[in-house]
Amino acid sequence: MPVEPELAELATAHGVAVRYRDADEREVEVDRCVVLDVLTALDVDATTPDALASALDAVRSADPDALPATVVVDRGSGRALPSAGIVTLEDGTERSVSSVPSDLPVGYHRLTCGEQDVALIVAPPRLEAPPPTWGWMVQLYAVRSEQSWGCGDYADLGSLLSGTSAQGAGALLVNPLHALALSPEVEASPYSPSSRRFLHPLYVRVADVPAYAAAPSPVRDDVDALRPPPGDLVDHDAVWAAKRAALEMLWPFSSDGVSAVDALEPELRDVATWYALAERHGSDVHGWPTGLRFLGDSGVVGARRELADRVLFWAWCLQLADEQLAAAHAAGAGMAVGLIADLAVGCSAGGADAWTLADALAPGVSVGAPPDDFNQQGQDWALPPWRPDALARSGYAPLRSMIRGVLRHADGLRVDHVAGLWRLWWIPPGRGAREGAYVHYDARAMLAVAAIEASRAGAVVVGEDLGTVEPEVTEGLAEHGMLGCAVLWFQRSSSGDLLPPREWHPETLASVSTHDLPTAAGFLADEHVRARAEAGLLDDVDAARVAASRDRDELLGLLASEGFDVDASDPEAVILAMHQLLATARSRIVLAAFTDVLGDVRQPNLPGTVDAYPNWRIPLSRPLDALLTDPRVLAVAESLRARPM
Repeated sequence: MPVEPELAELATAHGVAVRYRDADEREVEVDRCVVLDVLTALDVDATTPDALASALDAVRSADPDALPATVVVDRGSGRALPSAGIVTLEDGTERSVSSVPSDLPVGYHRLTCGEQDVALIVAPPRLEAPPPTWGWMVQLYAVRSEQSWGCGDYADLGSLLSGTSAQGAGALLVNPLHALALSPEVEASPYSPSSRRFLHPLYVRVADVPAYAAAPSPVRDDVDALRPPPGDLVDHDAVWAAKRAALEMLWPFSSDGVSAVDALEPELRDVATWYALAERHGSDVHGWPTGLRFLGDSGVVGARRELADRVLFWAWCLQLADEQLAAAHAAGAGMAVGLIADLAVGCSAGGADAWTLADALAPGVSVGAPPDDFNQQGQDWALPPWRPDALARSGYAPLRSMIRGVLRHADGLRVDHVAGLWRLWWIPPGRGAREGAYVHYDARAMLAVAAIEASRAGAVVVGEDLGTVEPEVTEGLAEHGMLGCAVLWFQRSSSGDLLPPREWHPETLASVSTHDLPTAAGFLADEHVRARAEAGLLDDVDAARVAASRDRDELLGLLASEGFDVDASDPEAVILAMHQLLATARSRIVLAAFTDVLGDVRQPNLPGTVDAYPNWRIPLSRPLDALLTDPRVLAVAESLRARPM
């Protein structure tokens, strides 16, 4: 059903788009019922003519001089105000003002003007560009060493940082290390976290826990006996079952934890409370008893008191993760950039952040993506989106806390689906991935928060701006000194031809592929077509095979045109040539994935699937102990190390 002009006006006023351009640049009209559902999720009723008229009247009659809930200015710039007011700086200092002055310090302040009290964010200048460098990208769970328990851990990450640094690498990009649901099953996807503000205890190395050294020898022997056997796939459940049992044994011997729940830092206390409640009621708050489903519910204080020992245990686990990542991070000291941490686009709908930050999220709504060439049925990521109005009312406090937490032990931030700072594809309750609409955010405020936190941490920011992305996204990143992404399969000229890396934009992080795309070997073998066909993701398998063959021939043609004479029937030679080609990129940061270099065929994740593909469970084909000395890894490292910078 088409959207009438009055509804379009109302939707636009609330940031809901009634049309969009798809991956093929065709304009698509959003169905009227979808627009109504999205407005309902924003607490705007337009389901009847009277409700529509009332909601539209509220928009039209709004005071044009009223300030937004969050005012954003750049450092060195001012802003007119409707009347005199008071600015309360981040340090508590107050200043009487007739307009927003241009000499305010960068940071988060408050502005009182007339009857309004709003947040005031002063954004920093353009971030300083990172030095040109090269490095690696890896999924930590996929790493295995002689010391790890079935999947990579924080100590393995430290070894990777020190080892790649010794190679001359300047950066290491790792998958999100956010805290996932842990009871009774582990959510395998690092992009479906329970909390983006805390770290995953699954990656704790048990033998490095201080309580392990403090425990009696028989206890240590019992702990060591819990180590799970290796398998063909990473068994997150088995790994966590073993580590949890070990940590339960060691918990009585800990002397570095907090002894009282009330002494915990509030955010840690609340997330640890969620874990304690999830242990009893399951990892989805929607199934919890009445009185516990939100942080402020009537039964939470009593439940926290009753479960105090479990709250302290989970807080201890989260703190162990923080301490071990801090130690791993220190192993990369001296690298040109260092550890780049990935930031997932959302959190689990029933997890710790959804429970503690419920007022800032749209309940029942899911984030995803409309159909495109790679995902012809669209995508539903089952993650609730931020409410743009709630973020603004809070002065973007949840976003600030989240980014600050990720950068606590990192030198860079990769923002997954960075277009989400501008707009997100909202899928209303009960609808499929195709039945969504874009909801817009205040990108200026979102970028200002990212820039403030990055500047305070001395970190680089990389935005994953791949796929269907409006030009304003890439332009906005560049204006703030943030890098975009350049992937070999995607970089094309205005005529549609593959673009040689020497012509890529310099303000990018470059790679051959990503975790959501075929590996180099998989691309050459059409594995991405086979896997998607087997999972039922393709409407036309034959057309996909033809497209894959065309893409492969085009890549081989690019290699030849750039002077790489390789035998197309020798995948190892072609993959090395791909990375030698990548080394010619103008990009500030060039990264190679171990999955590509080792010739691993299966990609880490097949978007659009849950159980039809072993997402996030595929280990590297080489153990960590042999990884950095593998001849293929050494050859690629040599090529990237020699790139002109």
